Amino acid sequence: METNTQHSTADGKSTAIIAYLTLIGLIVAFVQNAEKKNTFANFHIRQSLGLICTGLALGLINIIPFLGWVICIVGMFALLILWMMGLFNAINGKEVPVPLLGSLYAK
Repeated sequence: METNTQHSTADGKSTAIIAYLTLIGLIVAFVQNAEKKNTFANFHIRQSLGLICTGLALGLINIIPFLGWVICIVGMFALLILWMMGLFNAINGKEVPVPLLGSLYAK
């Protein structure tokens, strides 16, 4: 069973990495994984989609003057760090959710 998991991770690694490269990369990864149904790639696609949705929500908060701007700026820096952590996890072949929000994205 262990070799099957390693094989699954190796097969989905490139798709998982592509998922973190902009919205277009996420769409490409989603289409690539539609046929293969790789669990590793699917996990990282969900994580990336969650990060993008969080970024869109922060963009909506940015509409609010002053307080919304501060929340958006701090949130975008935090989101950048979470994005880098997710990308590094995909590169290293780890299926670890990003801190804070990753467990929500996995659902």
